[in-house]
Amino acid sequence: MHIQYLHWNAAHGWGGAKALREPAQLVLYFGSREHLAGGERYRELRGLYPRSHIVGCTTGGQIQGDDINDDEIIAVALHFARTQVRLVHEVIESRDASRACGAGLARQLAGTDLAGVFVLSDGLNVNGSELIAGITEVLGSDLPVTGGLAGDGTRLEQTLVGADGEPSTNRVAAIGFYGRSFRIAHGCAGGWDVFGPRRKVTKSAGPVLVQLDGEPPLDLYSRYLGEEDAVAMPGSGLAFPLRIHDESAPDRQIVRSVFAVDRDARTLTFAADIPEGCTAQLMRANFDSLAAGAGEAGRQARSALAGEIAGDKLAILVSCTGRRRVMGQRTQDELDAVGAELGDDVVRIGFYSYGEIAPPAATGRCELHNQTMTVTMIAEAAG
Repeated sequence: MHIQYLHWNAAHGWGGAKALREPAQLVLYFGSREHLAGGERYRELRGLYPRSHIVGCTTGGQIQGDDINDDEIIAVALHFARTQVRLVHEVIESRDASRACGAGLARQLAGTDLAGVFVLSDGLNVNGSELIAGITEVLGSDLPVTGGLAGDGTRLEQTLVGADGEPSTNRVAAIGFYGRSFRIAHGCAGGWDVFGPRRKVTKSAGPVLVQLDGEPPLDLYSRYLGEEDAVAMPGSGLAFPLRIHDESAPDRQIVRSVFAVDRDARTLTFAADIPEGCTAQLMRANFDSLAAGAGEAGRQARSALAGEIAGDKLAILVSCTGRRRVMGQRTQDELDAVGAELGDDVVRIGFYSYGEIAPPAATGRCELHNQTMTVTMIAEAAG
C-alpha cells in the first residue's frame, strides 16, 4: 500500500506530496461543513483522481498527524497492490430506517474474501447503534467494522457525507476491503471519570431518554450543569456524557452523548439507543485520563497489526467532538499520546465526530461510542 497525503486551504488550493506511481483506488477526505458544502472541493478531487472512489465527510475538526485544524481539508489517496476496494452508499430517510440501511449496505458488500469495513455516516439523522446492528446481522460480529459519524462542530445543525458524489445530508457510505493481504487493526478507549450515583433508566424510547429514576433527565442535567449551561444544551451537554451499563452484559459499557433536547417534555435524545432498564451514570473530564485513554486506543491498534507489512501504514483517528470541546488546548495531549504509541512510521489522519465506530477490546463486538478515541490501522501484508 502506498499513500499520498493532500490538503486544501483557501489561500493555496490543493497541495501535498508527489503523485502516486500507480492510480489510487481510494481517496478519503475530511473537512468543515463550510468548506465541503456546495461540492466544489469534491469536483476538484474528482478531477485529480478520475478513476478513484472518493469518500469523505464533515467534521468537528480535522486531524493531521499531531495537529488539529479547522481551516483545511485533509485527504489521503491510497494505492493497494493486492487489495480490492468496493464503495456502497445509501440515503437514509429517517432514523427508524437505520437498521435496514445498515443491512442493505452489508448485503452489497458481502463476499467470502471481505476483510474489513470502514463506515462514514450522517451524524444527526441516523441511529448509529441500529445502523451497526444491521451491518453485523448480515456480515457477522467477527468481521472488523470501524468508522464514524460525520460532525458539524458543536452546532449540531447539519452533517454531510460524500461517496463518489458531492457531499449531502442523510447519506451513509461503507467501504469494503477484500483479499488475504489486507490488514486492519483497531483500538478504542475513553478515559472519562464517573461521578454521582447510578440511576436506572425507567423510561426510554430508542435514543430518547424519558426518565432516570422516574425523573425527567433534563432536570438532572440542569442541577449538575447549572441553569446557564442547561440553556446552552445540547452543546454544553457534550461535557457530561452518560455511561450506560447493562447488567445482563457486564462487559458491555458504552458512553452516550446528548444530541437534542425537548424542553417541553424535559427529555434528552442521545446518539443511539438508551435501553430501558439499564443503569446510567454521569461522567466528567479528567484531562490526564482522557489523554491516557487515547494512548491506549493507539496501543491496541498498533499491537493488533500482525505480520510483516509491505509499504505504508495508515491510522485513521476518529475522536469525539465532545472530547475536543472539553479538553480545549489540551486536546493536543490526546493526539500526542496516540502518536507516541503508533510511532513515526504511521501516517495519521482523522476527524472529530458525532459518534465513533469500533469494537471495544472487552467484547470484540462492534459498537457505536461517544466521547471515545478510536484508531483504525490499515496496511497490506508483504508477499
